[in-house]
Amino acid sequence: MTPVRAPFEIGGQSVPAGSRRTVDIPVSVLSDHTPVTLSAHVIHGRRAGPTIFVTAGIHGDEVIGAEIVRRLLTMKALGSLRGTLIAIPIVNAFGFLNQSRYLPDRRDLNRCFPGSAKGSLAARLADLLMREVVARSDLGIDLHSAAIHRTNLPQIRVTKGDKEALRLAHVFGAPVILQSTERDGSLRAAASDLGVNVLLFEAGEALRFDELAVRAGVAGVLRVLHTLGMVGSRGVPKPRGKSMLLKSSRWLRAPQGGLLRVFRDTGDVVSKGELLAAVSDPFGEVERDVVASIDGIIVGRAVMPIVNEGDAIFHIAQTASVERAEDTLQVLRTDLEGDPIFDEDEII
Repeated sequence: MTPVRAPFEIGGQSVPAGSRRTVDIPVSVLSDHTPVTLSAHVIHGRRAGPTIFVTAGIHGDEVIGAEIVRRLLTMKALGSLRGTLIAIPIVNAFGFLNQSRYLPDRRDLNRCFPGSAKGSLAARLADLLMREVVARSDLGIDLHSAAIHRTNLPQIRVTKGDKEALRLAHVFGAPVILQSTERDGSLRAAASDLGVNVLLFEAGEALRFDELAVRAGVAGVLRVLHTLGMVGSRGVPKPRGKSMLLKSSRWLRAPQGGLLRVFRDTGDVVSKGELLAAVSDPFGEVERDVVASIDGIIVGRAVMPIVNEGDAIFHIAQTASVERAEDTLQVLRTDLEGDPIFDEDEII
């Protein structure tokens, strides 16, 4: 007879094996005496396995992650979960309520890790997340979108040279994998110092839902859980294509201020010298072209039609073969648009 697993302890509460519960961990009290909590939904399986956290809303205006977590928690595959899943749809409740990237003290939470129990509001929230969630986990998946007025192609970011993170990034199955350095103060960097890998998922734009981005996120998390032996294969989609690993990227910036007309979109494969956009003054007297400086894939772009000189317009990841990139991305686009996981009546 298999011994019963011990309850999972978090926030001073116990979640028995074979159960799921939303645990509200006190964070602070607003100036009007409204309490604020870090709300984590814990699924503690009957059988042993890894402990994985999925976080969203570290930046309060990045709402796509909250929808990914919501859909994830409706999936039937989680009913027989091995191990433990900690899902937090909104880390930065302060920013979420204000539709802002930041906390009330104007700090970026993702530059305040590992935090401090006696520091600023952002530092205290970062410290709480590290102690209660990250330190108890074997792996994390952190969900983000582009900043306000920008949008991103679904992508996973990993640290160069981290073979295990790269393996899991390919399992996730986003169209693009980008190698990027860990930023000081980020959740990914602080978790790495504890020996916990974090996959950073970027997709869509702030304050907006993007259906394909949400699908990519839900499918990717399920694939990782399946690979780690936490869920079975039923309902877990297999990508028909392989993610493209891209080792470098650069931003193209507005050559002048004015009105921006964009001719290419995220996910488009472009060639060096190709016309991507034009910036004109409001009178139509002066117009400057924006052309691709490298062969690559547009993995992010500005969505506002008004720009100042030097504003970032296109984020292009370099590729060695335009033709191969186009073929690969077409397969992955088709995969997301017709993903069988979303043909089932599992999502409310």
